[in-house]
Amino acid sequence: MLTELRIRNFAIIDAVVLPLAPGLNVLSGETGAGKSIIVGALGLLVGERATADLVRPGADRAVVEGTFELGDAPDLRTLLDERGIDCDDGVLVLKREVPASAGGRARAWINGTAVTASVLADVGRALINVHGQHEAQSLLDPAAQRRILDAFAGAQAQAAAVARAHGALAAARHAVADLVARRDAAQKRADYLQHVAREITEAKLVEGEEQKLDDEARRLAHAEELRSLAGEVVGALEGEDGTVLGTLGALHKPLAALQRIDPTVARLQELYDAAFYALEELSREVQAYGETVEHDPARLAEVERRRDLVFRLVKKYGGSIAAALETGREARAELSLLDSAALDLRDLDESVSAAEAALKEAAQALTKARQKAASRLEREVEAQFPGLGLEDGRFHVVLAARAETGAAGAEDVEYRVSLNVGHDARPLSRVASGGELARVMLALKAILAAVDRVPTLIFDEVDAGIGGKVGQQVGDAMRGVAAHHQVFAITHLPQIASRAHHHIRVRKGAKDGVTTADIEVLDGDARVEEIARMLGGDADSATSRAHAREQLAAGAHGAAGAGAARAASKPATAPRAGGTSARSPRRG
Repeated sequence: MLTELRIRNFAIIDAVVLPLAPGLNVLSGETGAGKSIIVGALGLLVGERATADLVRPGADRAVVEGTFELGDAPDLRTLLDERGIDCDDGVLVLKREVPASAGGRARAWINGTAVTASVLADVGRALINVHGQHEAQSLLDPAAQRRILDAFAGAQAQAAAVARAHGALAAARHAVADLVARRDAAQKRADYLQHVAREITEAKLVEGEEQKLDDEARRLAHAEELRSLAGEVVGALEGEDGTVLGTLGALHKPLAALQRIDPTVARLQELYDAAFYALEELSREVQAYGETVEHDPARLAEVERRRDLVFRLVKKYGGSIAAALETGREARAELSLLDSAALDLRDLDESVSAAEAALKEAAQALTKARQKAASRLEREVEAQFPGLGLEDGRFHVVLAARAETGAAGAEDVEYRVSLNVGHDARPLSRVASGGELARVMLALKAILAAVDRVPTLIFDEVDAGIGGKVGQQVGDAMRGVAAHHQVFAITHLPQIASRAHHHIRVRKGAKDGVTTADIEVLDGDARVEEIARMLGGDADSATSRAHAREQLAAGAHGAAGAGAARAASKPATAPRAGGTSARSPRRG
């Protein structure tokens, strides 16, 4: 339930705090005072698109904040938990901020946690449902009609099962089509794939061999030069005359003599020994290297042929030995598909058959629930019609079998109405005006109130185009819905306002030369004055005030007895005379 709405710098609103209560809340005021702006602020709060032109002139940002009490709402708490939002005390605070700069980004928070607009919308849809003449148009959408019937039937679980089963069937069919396509492609490419696999397999490529081949080819090509250079090094180190090791050997005696006289120079002897032994090791290593270098033209030719083969395959199959090896693996895998496809297809066909059977079973359960609920929904909607000024209205739920079961079931759902005596039932879009459509929606809401889990319903001037007794009946219906939900209605009708549990008035004024809107909670004489104004008389006259008091008294008493009267007049479970079956729609 929405307990408080705070709006700052939004459109013409400077700053308002709107307290709300359980039951039927009504917002009234002169045309243009800003009533619908408050609904717009609510829409922004629950994820609707944010633009800089929403910010009040002269302000740097608009802020909308709403406080909700969750009560017993396990689905909503699960939704919050899944998104990492804490709500231990049962209070949820949504906040939306829109900067005035065109390049700025709107921000949103839930209980102080920054969230995206999509998360805000997910949570917002679970908290508030906005209905206006525009939203009533959604009743013309077959998907909306189907969802309403499923909600009334308590068949959301069955509908979800059908959607899952249809998804599983689609996935199974896709797997079959994918395997067939890959098999067919492999068959067309079989000769090429066999050539690729054979060529790469026979080459016996080894990752890293390119560098090894390059190094060996370089050594073989320069064998004579390498042996000559190695000989020069060995000769310089330990030849007959003037060699490095010979010269170093002559240093042994003077260093030994130095150490005998001054033992502190022992470190010099250590350095000498290390240098001498290192040069000896160098000489042995170079000599051994020179002995390994051979002039082998046959081996050089073999290495060059291998280098050419590796270069050709690498260039042909991906630019590296690793890529070429992967190409070979892929070719062999495609070829193996030709051998395994038949068995795999049999397994997949069995999966498709099982998925088809599961979908059929799930769809039959959903169809049964819809058929059972359709006739009951017809009776209950028609029982609401007289109380909404549609005394001659007839309501029909048509279930038309589909050629193929889809994600939404085995049938299409269509609502048809006949709102005048002697007229055949036709689709809502062909017979209902905006006001009539809003009342049909209200009738459905009144029936679905007990099963609808959204705690707060907003009705934005769904009373347009009606008045008099019908207005009273619509007000009674709203108050009936308010027995199960918090209802917030924007209205211009005194018949509806007089039935409110909580009445708020919005007025337009000016602050610092800028138009603004302010709100006031009405009670006692203030409420009498507002009802008198809405009745169209002089709000200060005794006659207008007396009429307003009568309207308020009638609203309280009428609302109290409306539900019982409708319940008493509701038909029993016997079929309607002249009604259209939910299974076999009447033509026309």
